[in-house]
Amino acid sequence: MLEVIVAITQAMRELKRPGIWWHVLWPPFVALIFWLLIGALFWAEGMQLMSRVLPSLPWSGWEWLSQWAGGFLLLAALAALTFATALLLVAVVALPLLLNIIARRDYPDLVRHGENVFWRSLRNSLFAGAVFIIGSLLSLPLLLIPLVALVLPLLWATWLNQRTFGFDALAEHATAAELVQLQREQRAQFYLAGGSGALLAFVPVVQLFAPVFTALVFIHLGLAALRRLRQQQGVQL
Repeated sequence: MLEVIVAITQAMRELKRPGIWWHVLWPPFVALIFWLLIGALFWAEGMQLMSRVLPSLPWSGWEWLSQWAGGFLLLAALAALTFATALLLVAVVALPLLLNIIARRDYPDLVRHGENVFWRSLRNSLFAGAVFIIGSLLSLPLLLIPLVALVLPLLWATWLNQRTFGFDALAEHATAAELVQLQREQRAQFYLAGGSGALLAFVPVVQLFAPVFTALVFIHLGLAALRRLRQQQGVQL
């Protein structure tokens, strides 16, 4: 818990540094504009698809309720796609740039042992994004249950954060063995950091900054854990 709090504090400090806000803002805005255009162009088709997802019931007034539920589910689907797209842009493009800045300034002692980092990161992010999108879309009808609508998106976002950023924050510096060991030993911390970022993603306005802020948290959390691991093993940092 303390390690995550320290990483969050360091991520908040990063937001005060020049050049960071560009990377904070462009991924969510690109994703938002893209899916808003898709939603505007294909709203009618999306509503037809949602009508097939919802059951047909002979209740009086069900047509109105079904229309409302279909619109809600379509907006939820677009929100999930926007979040996944923004996170993919952060993981593949923004995070490596931020990682270089932070590692050079705060972790210059860590030797980089990563190999084929871009392609490994892209493959990991695409897999995680695909699982998140498919899982979120398949579980859309469950969002009509009030309590589930609050918890399920949070759980999916938490999983996506830790799966994507937990890998990307370490891939540049860690060997394959170190990466596997840290992902196993830091699993609880990664899920806690992922959950913190997921909570931010549900706060209006703040949600725009959530993907990059979460990436900053994972960069500090991951590199600090790698530094401790190498110090414990007595190897050259």
